[in-house]
Amino acid sequence: MRSDAYTRIQDLLQFGEFGDVNPSITDSSTYTFLEANEMIETFHGKSSGCFLYSRHWNPSNKYLADAISAMENTESSWITASGMAAITCAILQLCNTGDHLITSVTTYGGTYAFLKNYLPKFNIDVSFVNINDLDSVRSAIQPNTKLIYTESITNPLLQVSDIPELAKISQAHNIHLMVDNTFSPMIISPAELGADIVVYSMTKFINGKNDCVAGAICGKQQFVDDLSNVNSGTAMLLGPVLDPLRSSSILKNLHTLHIRMKQHSKNAQFLAEHLTELGVRVIYPGLKSHPQHELLKKIMNREYGFGGMMAIDVGSAEKASELMQKMQQEQVGYLAVSLGYFKTLFSNSGRSTSSEIPLDVQKEMGLSEGLIRFSVGLDNDIERSFKKIKSCLESSRLL
Repeated sequence: MRSDAYTRIQDLLQFGEFGDVNPSITDSSTYTFLEANEMIETFHGKSSGCFLYSRHWNPSNKYLADAISAMENTESSWITASGMAAITCAILQLCNTGDHLITSVTTYGGTYAFLKNYLPKFNIDVSFVNINDLDSVRSAIQPNTKLIYTESITNPLLQVSDIPELAKISQAHNIHLMVDNTFSPMIISPAELGADIVVYSMTKFINGKNDCVAGAICGKQQFVDDLSNVNSGTAMLLGPVLDPLRSSSILKNLHTLHIRMKQHSKNAQFLAEHLTELGVRVIYPGLKSHPQHELLKKIMNREYGFGGMMAIDVGSAEKASELMQKMQQEQVGYLAVSLGYFKTLFSNSGRSTSSEIPLDVQKEMGLSEGLIRFSVGLDNDIERSFKKIKSCLESSRLL
């Protein structure tokens, strides 16, 4: 049985230099050495426990990295200034000119744009497949394939990736499996299911307050060492370093993640079930009608629920806009992108977070122009929110 993610974080003792229960924030860009040889060794990656320059490493980021590694049960982690920095640095570390990777056609719009529009500059080829069709994944593998990339629960259609089976495929062909677990921290533990690398936008659930942008890359020690190598490390040379003050803030918020994920999941499950009863088309992995409901039950850490992300389909972008405006006016939540906030957020995915994906591809992947993605908040009275949503649906003639 997999060990509990929160227990591993809780067991990690991190004190400040004066015994602070919150680790000290190191507000310094550079660090001194008592011996010149120690600086030389640090530049060559041979010194352990020394800090050189904050773009390279700093104590505050290391505290957070250690906690994220504990949560994911990986050997090491690297902290970045955004989720996209985590994704792009990790991919560029693994893939060189002439390489090939496989990914889900259903993925976050920014990731899609990077894979489809940016990587061709480096002659890196990408195959977009239905990640739930394992035969399509196998068929897409080429002699130069270096990576399978997917999201544990895809954005915005909430498909669940079969990480154990994808891991078997990647291992059989000696390629890496990278999983973006932004939608399901603690709910799914990709590394324990066979993923080589796990990436996060910590902006979302992990931080939970929508007051900063941050990312994380989790994996084996050697991979993180390669990422941060002063001569050839992608994360080192591209420089997406997170400010220590933000690292400290996220670390404190991380300790409430287990409670927040349970409440997000509880509220989303309530809304999904009750909206379904009204006849609304709902996409939520916690519903028995979801195509990968049984798969998620098999791979999830059940105490955290099925997640805080759900979607409804109201048929057209115009109806979606009308409904979202009414829901904001009725204080259901905010018409805004992003997710993981304590307030409910909703947006029309095809016109916002997935707008980088061409319309014909959106249709091909099954993304309706009327799909509204919800990041369900931490409301203590979710029944009250449901009644408001129902009222907005009725006034928009959608019931």
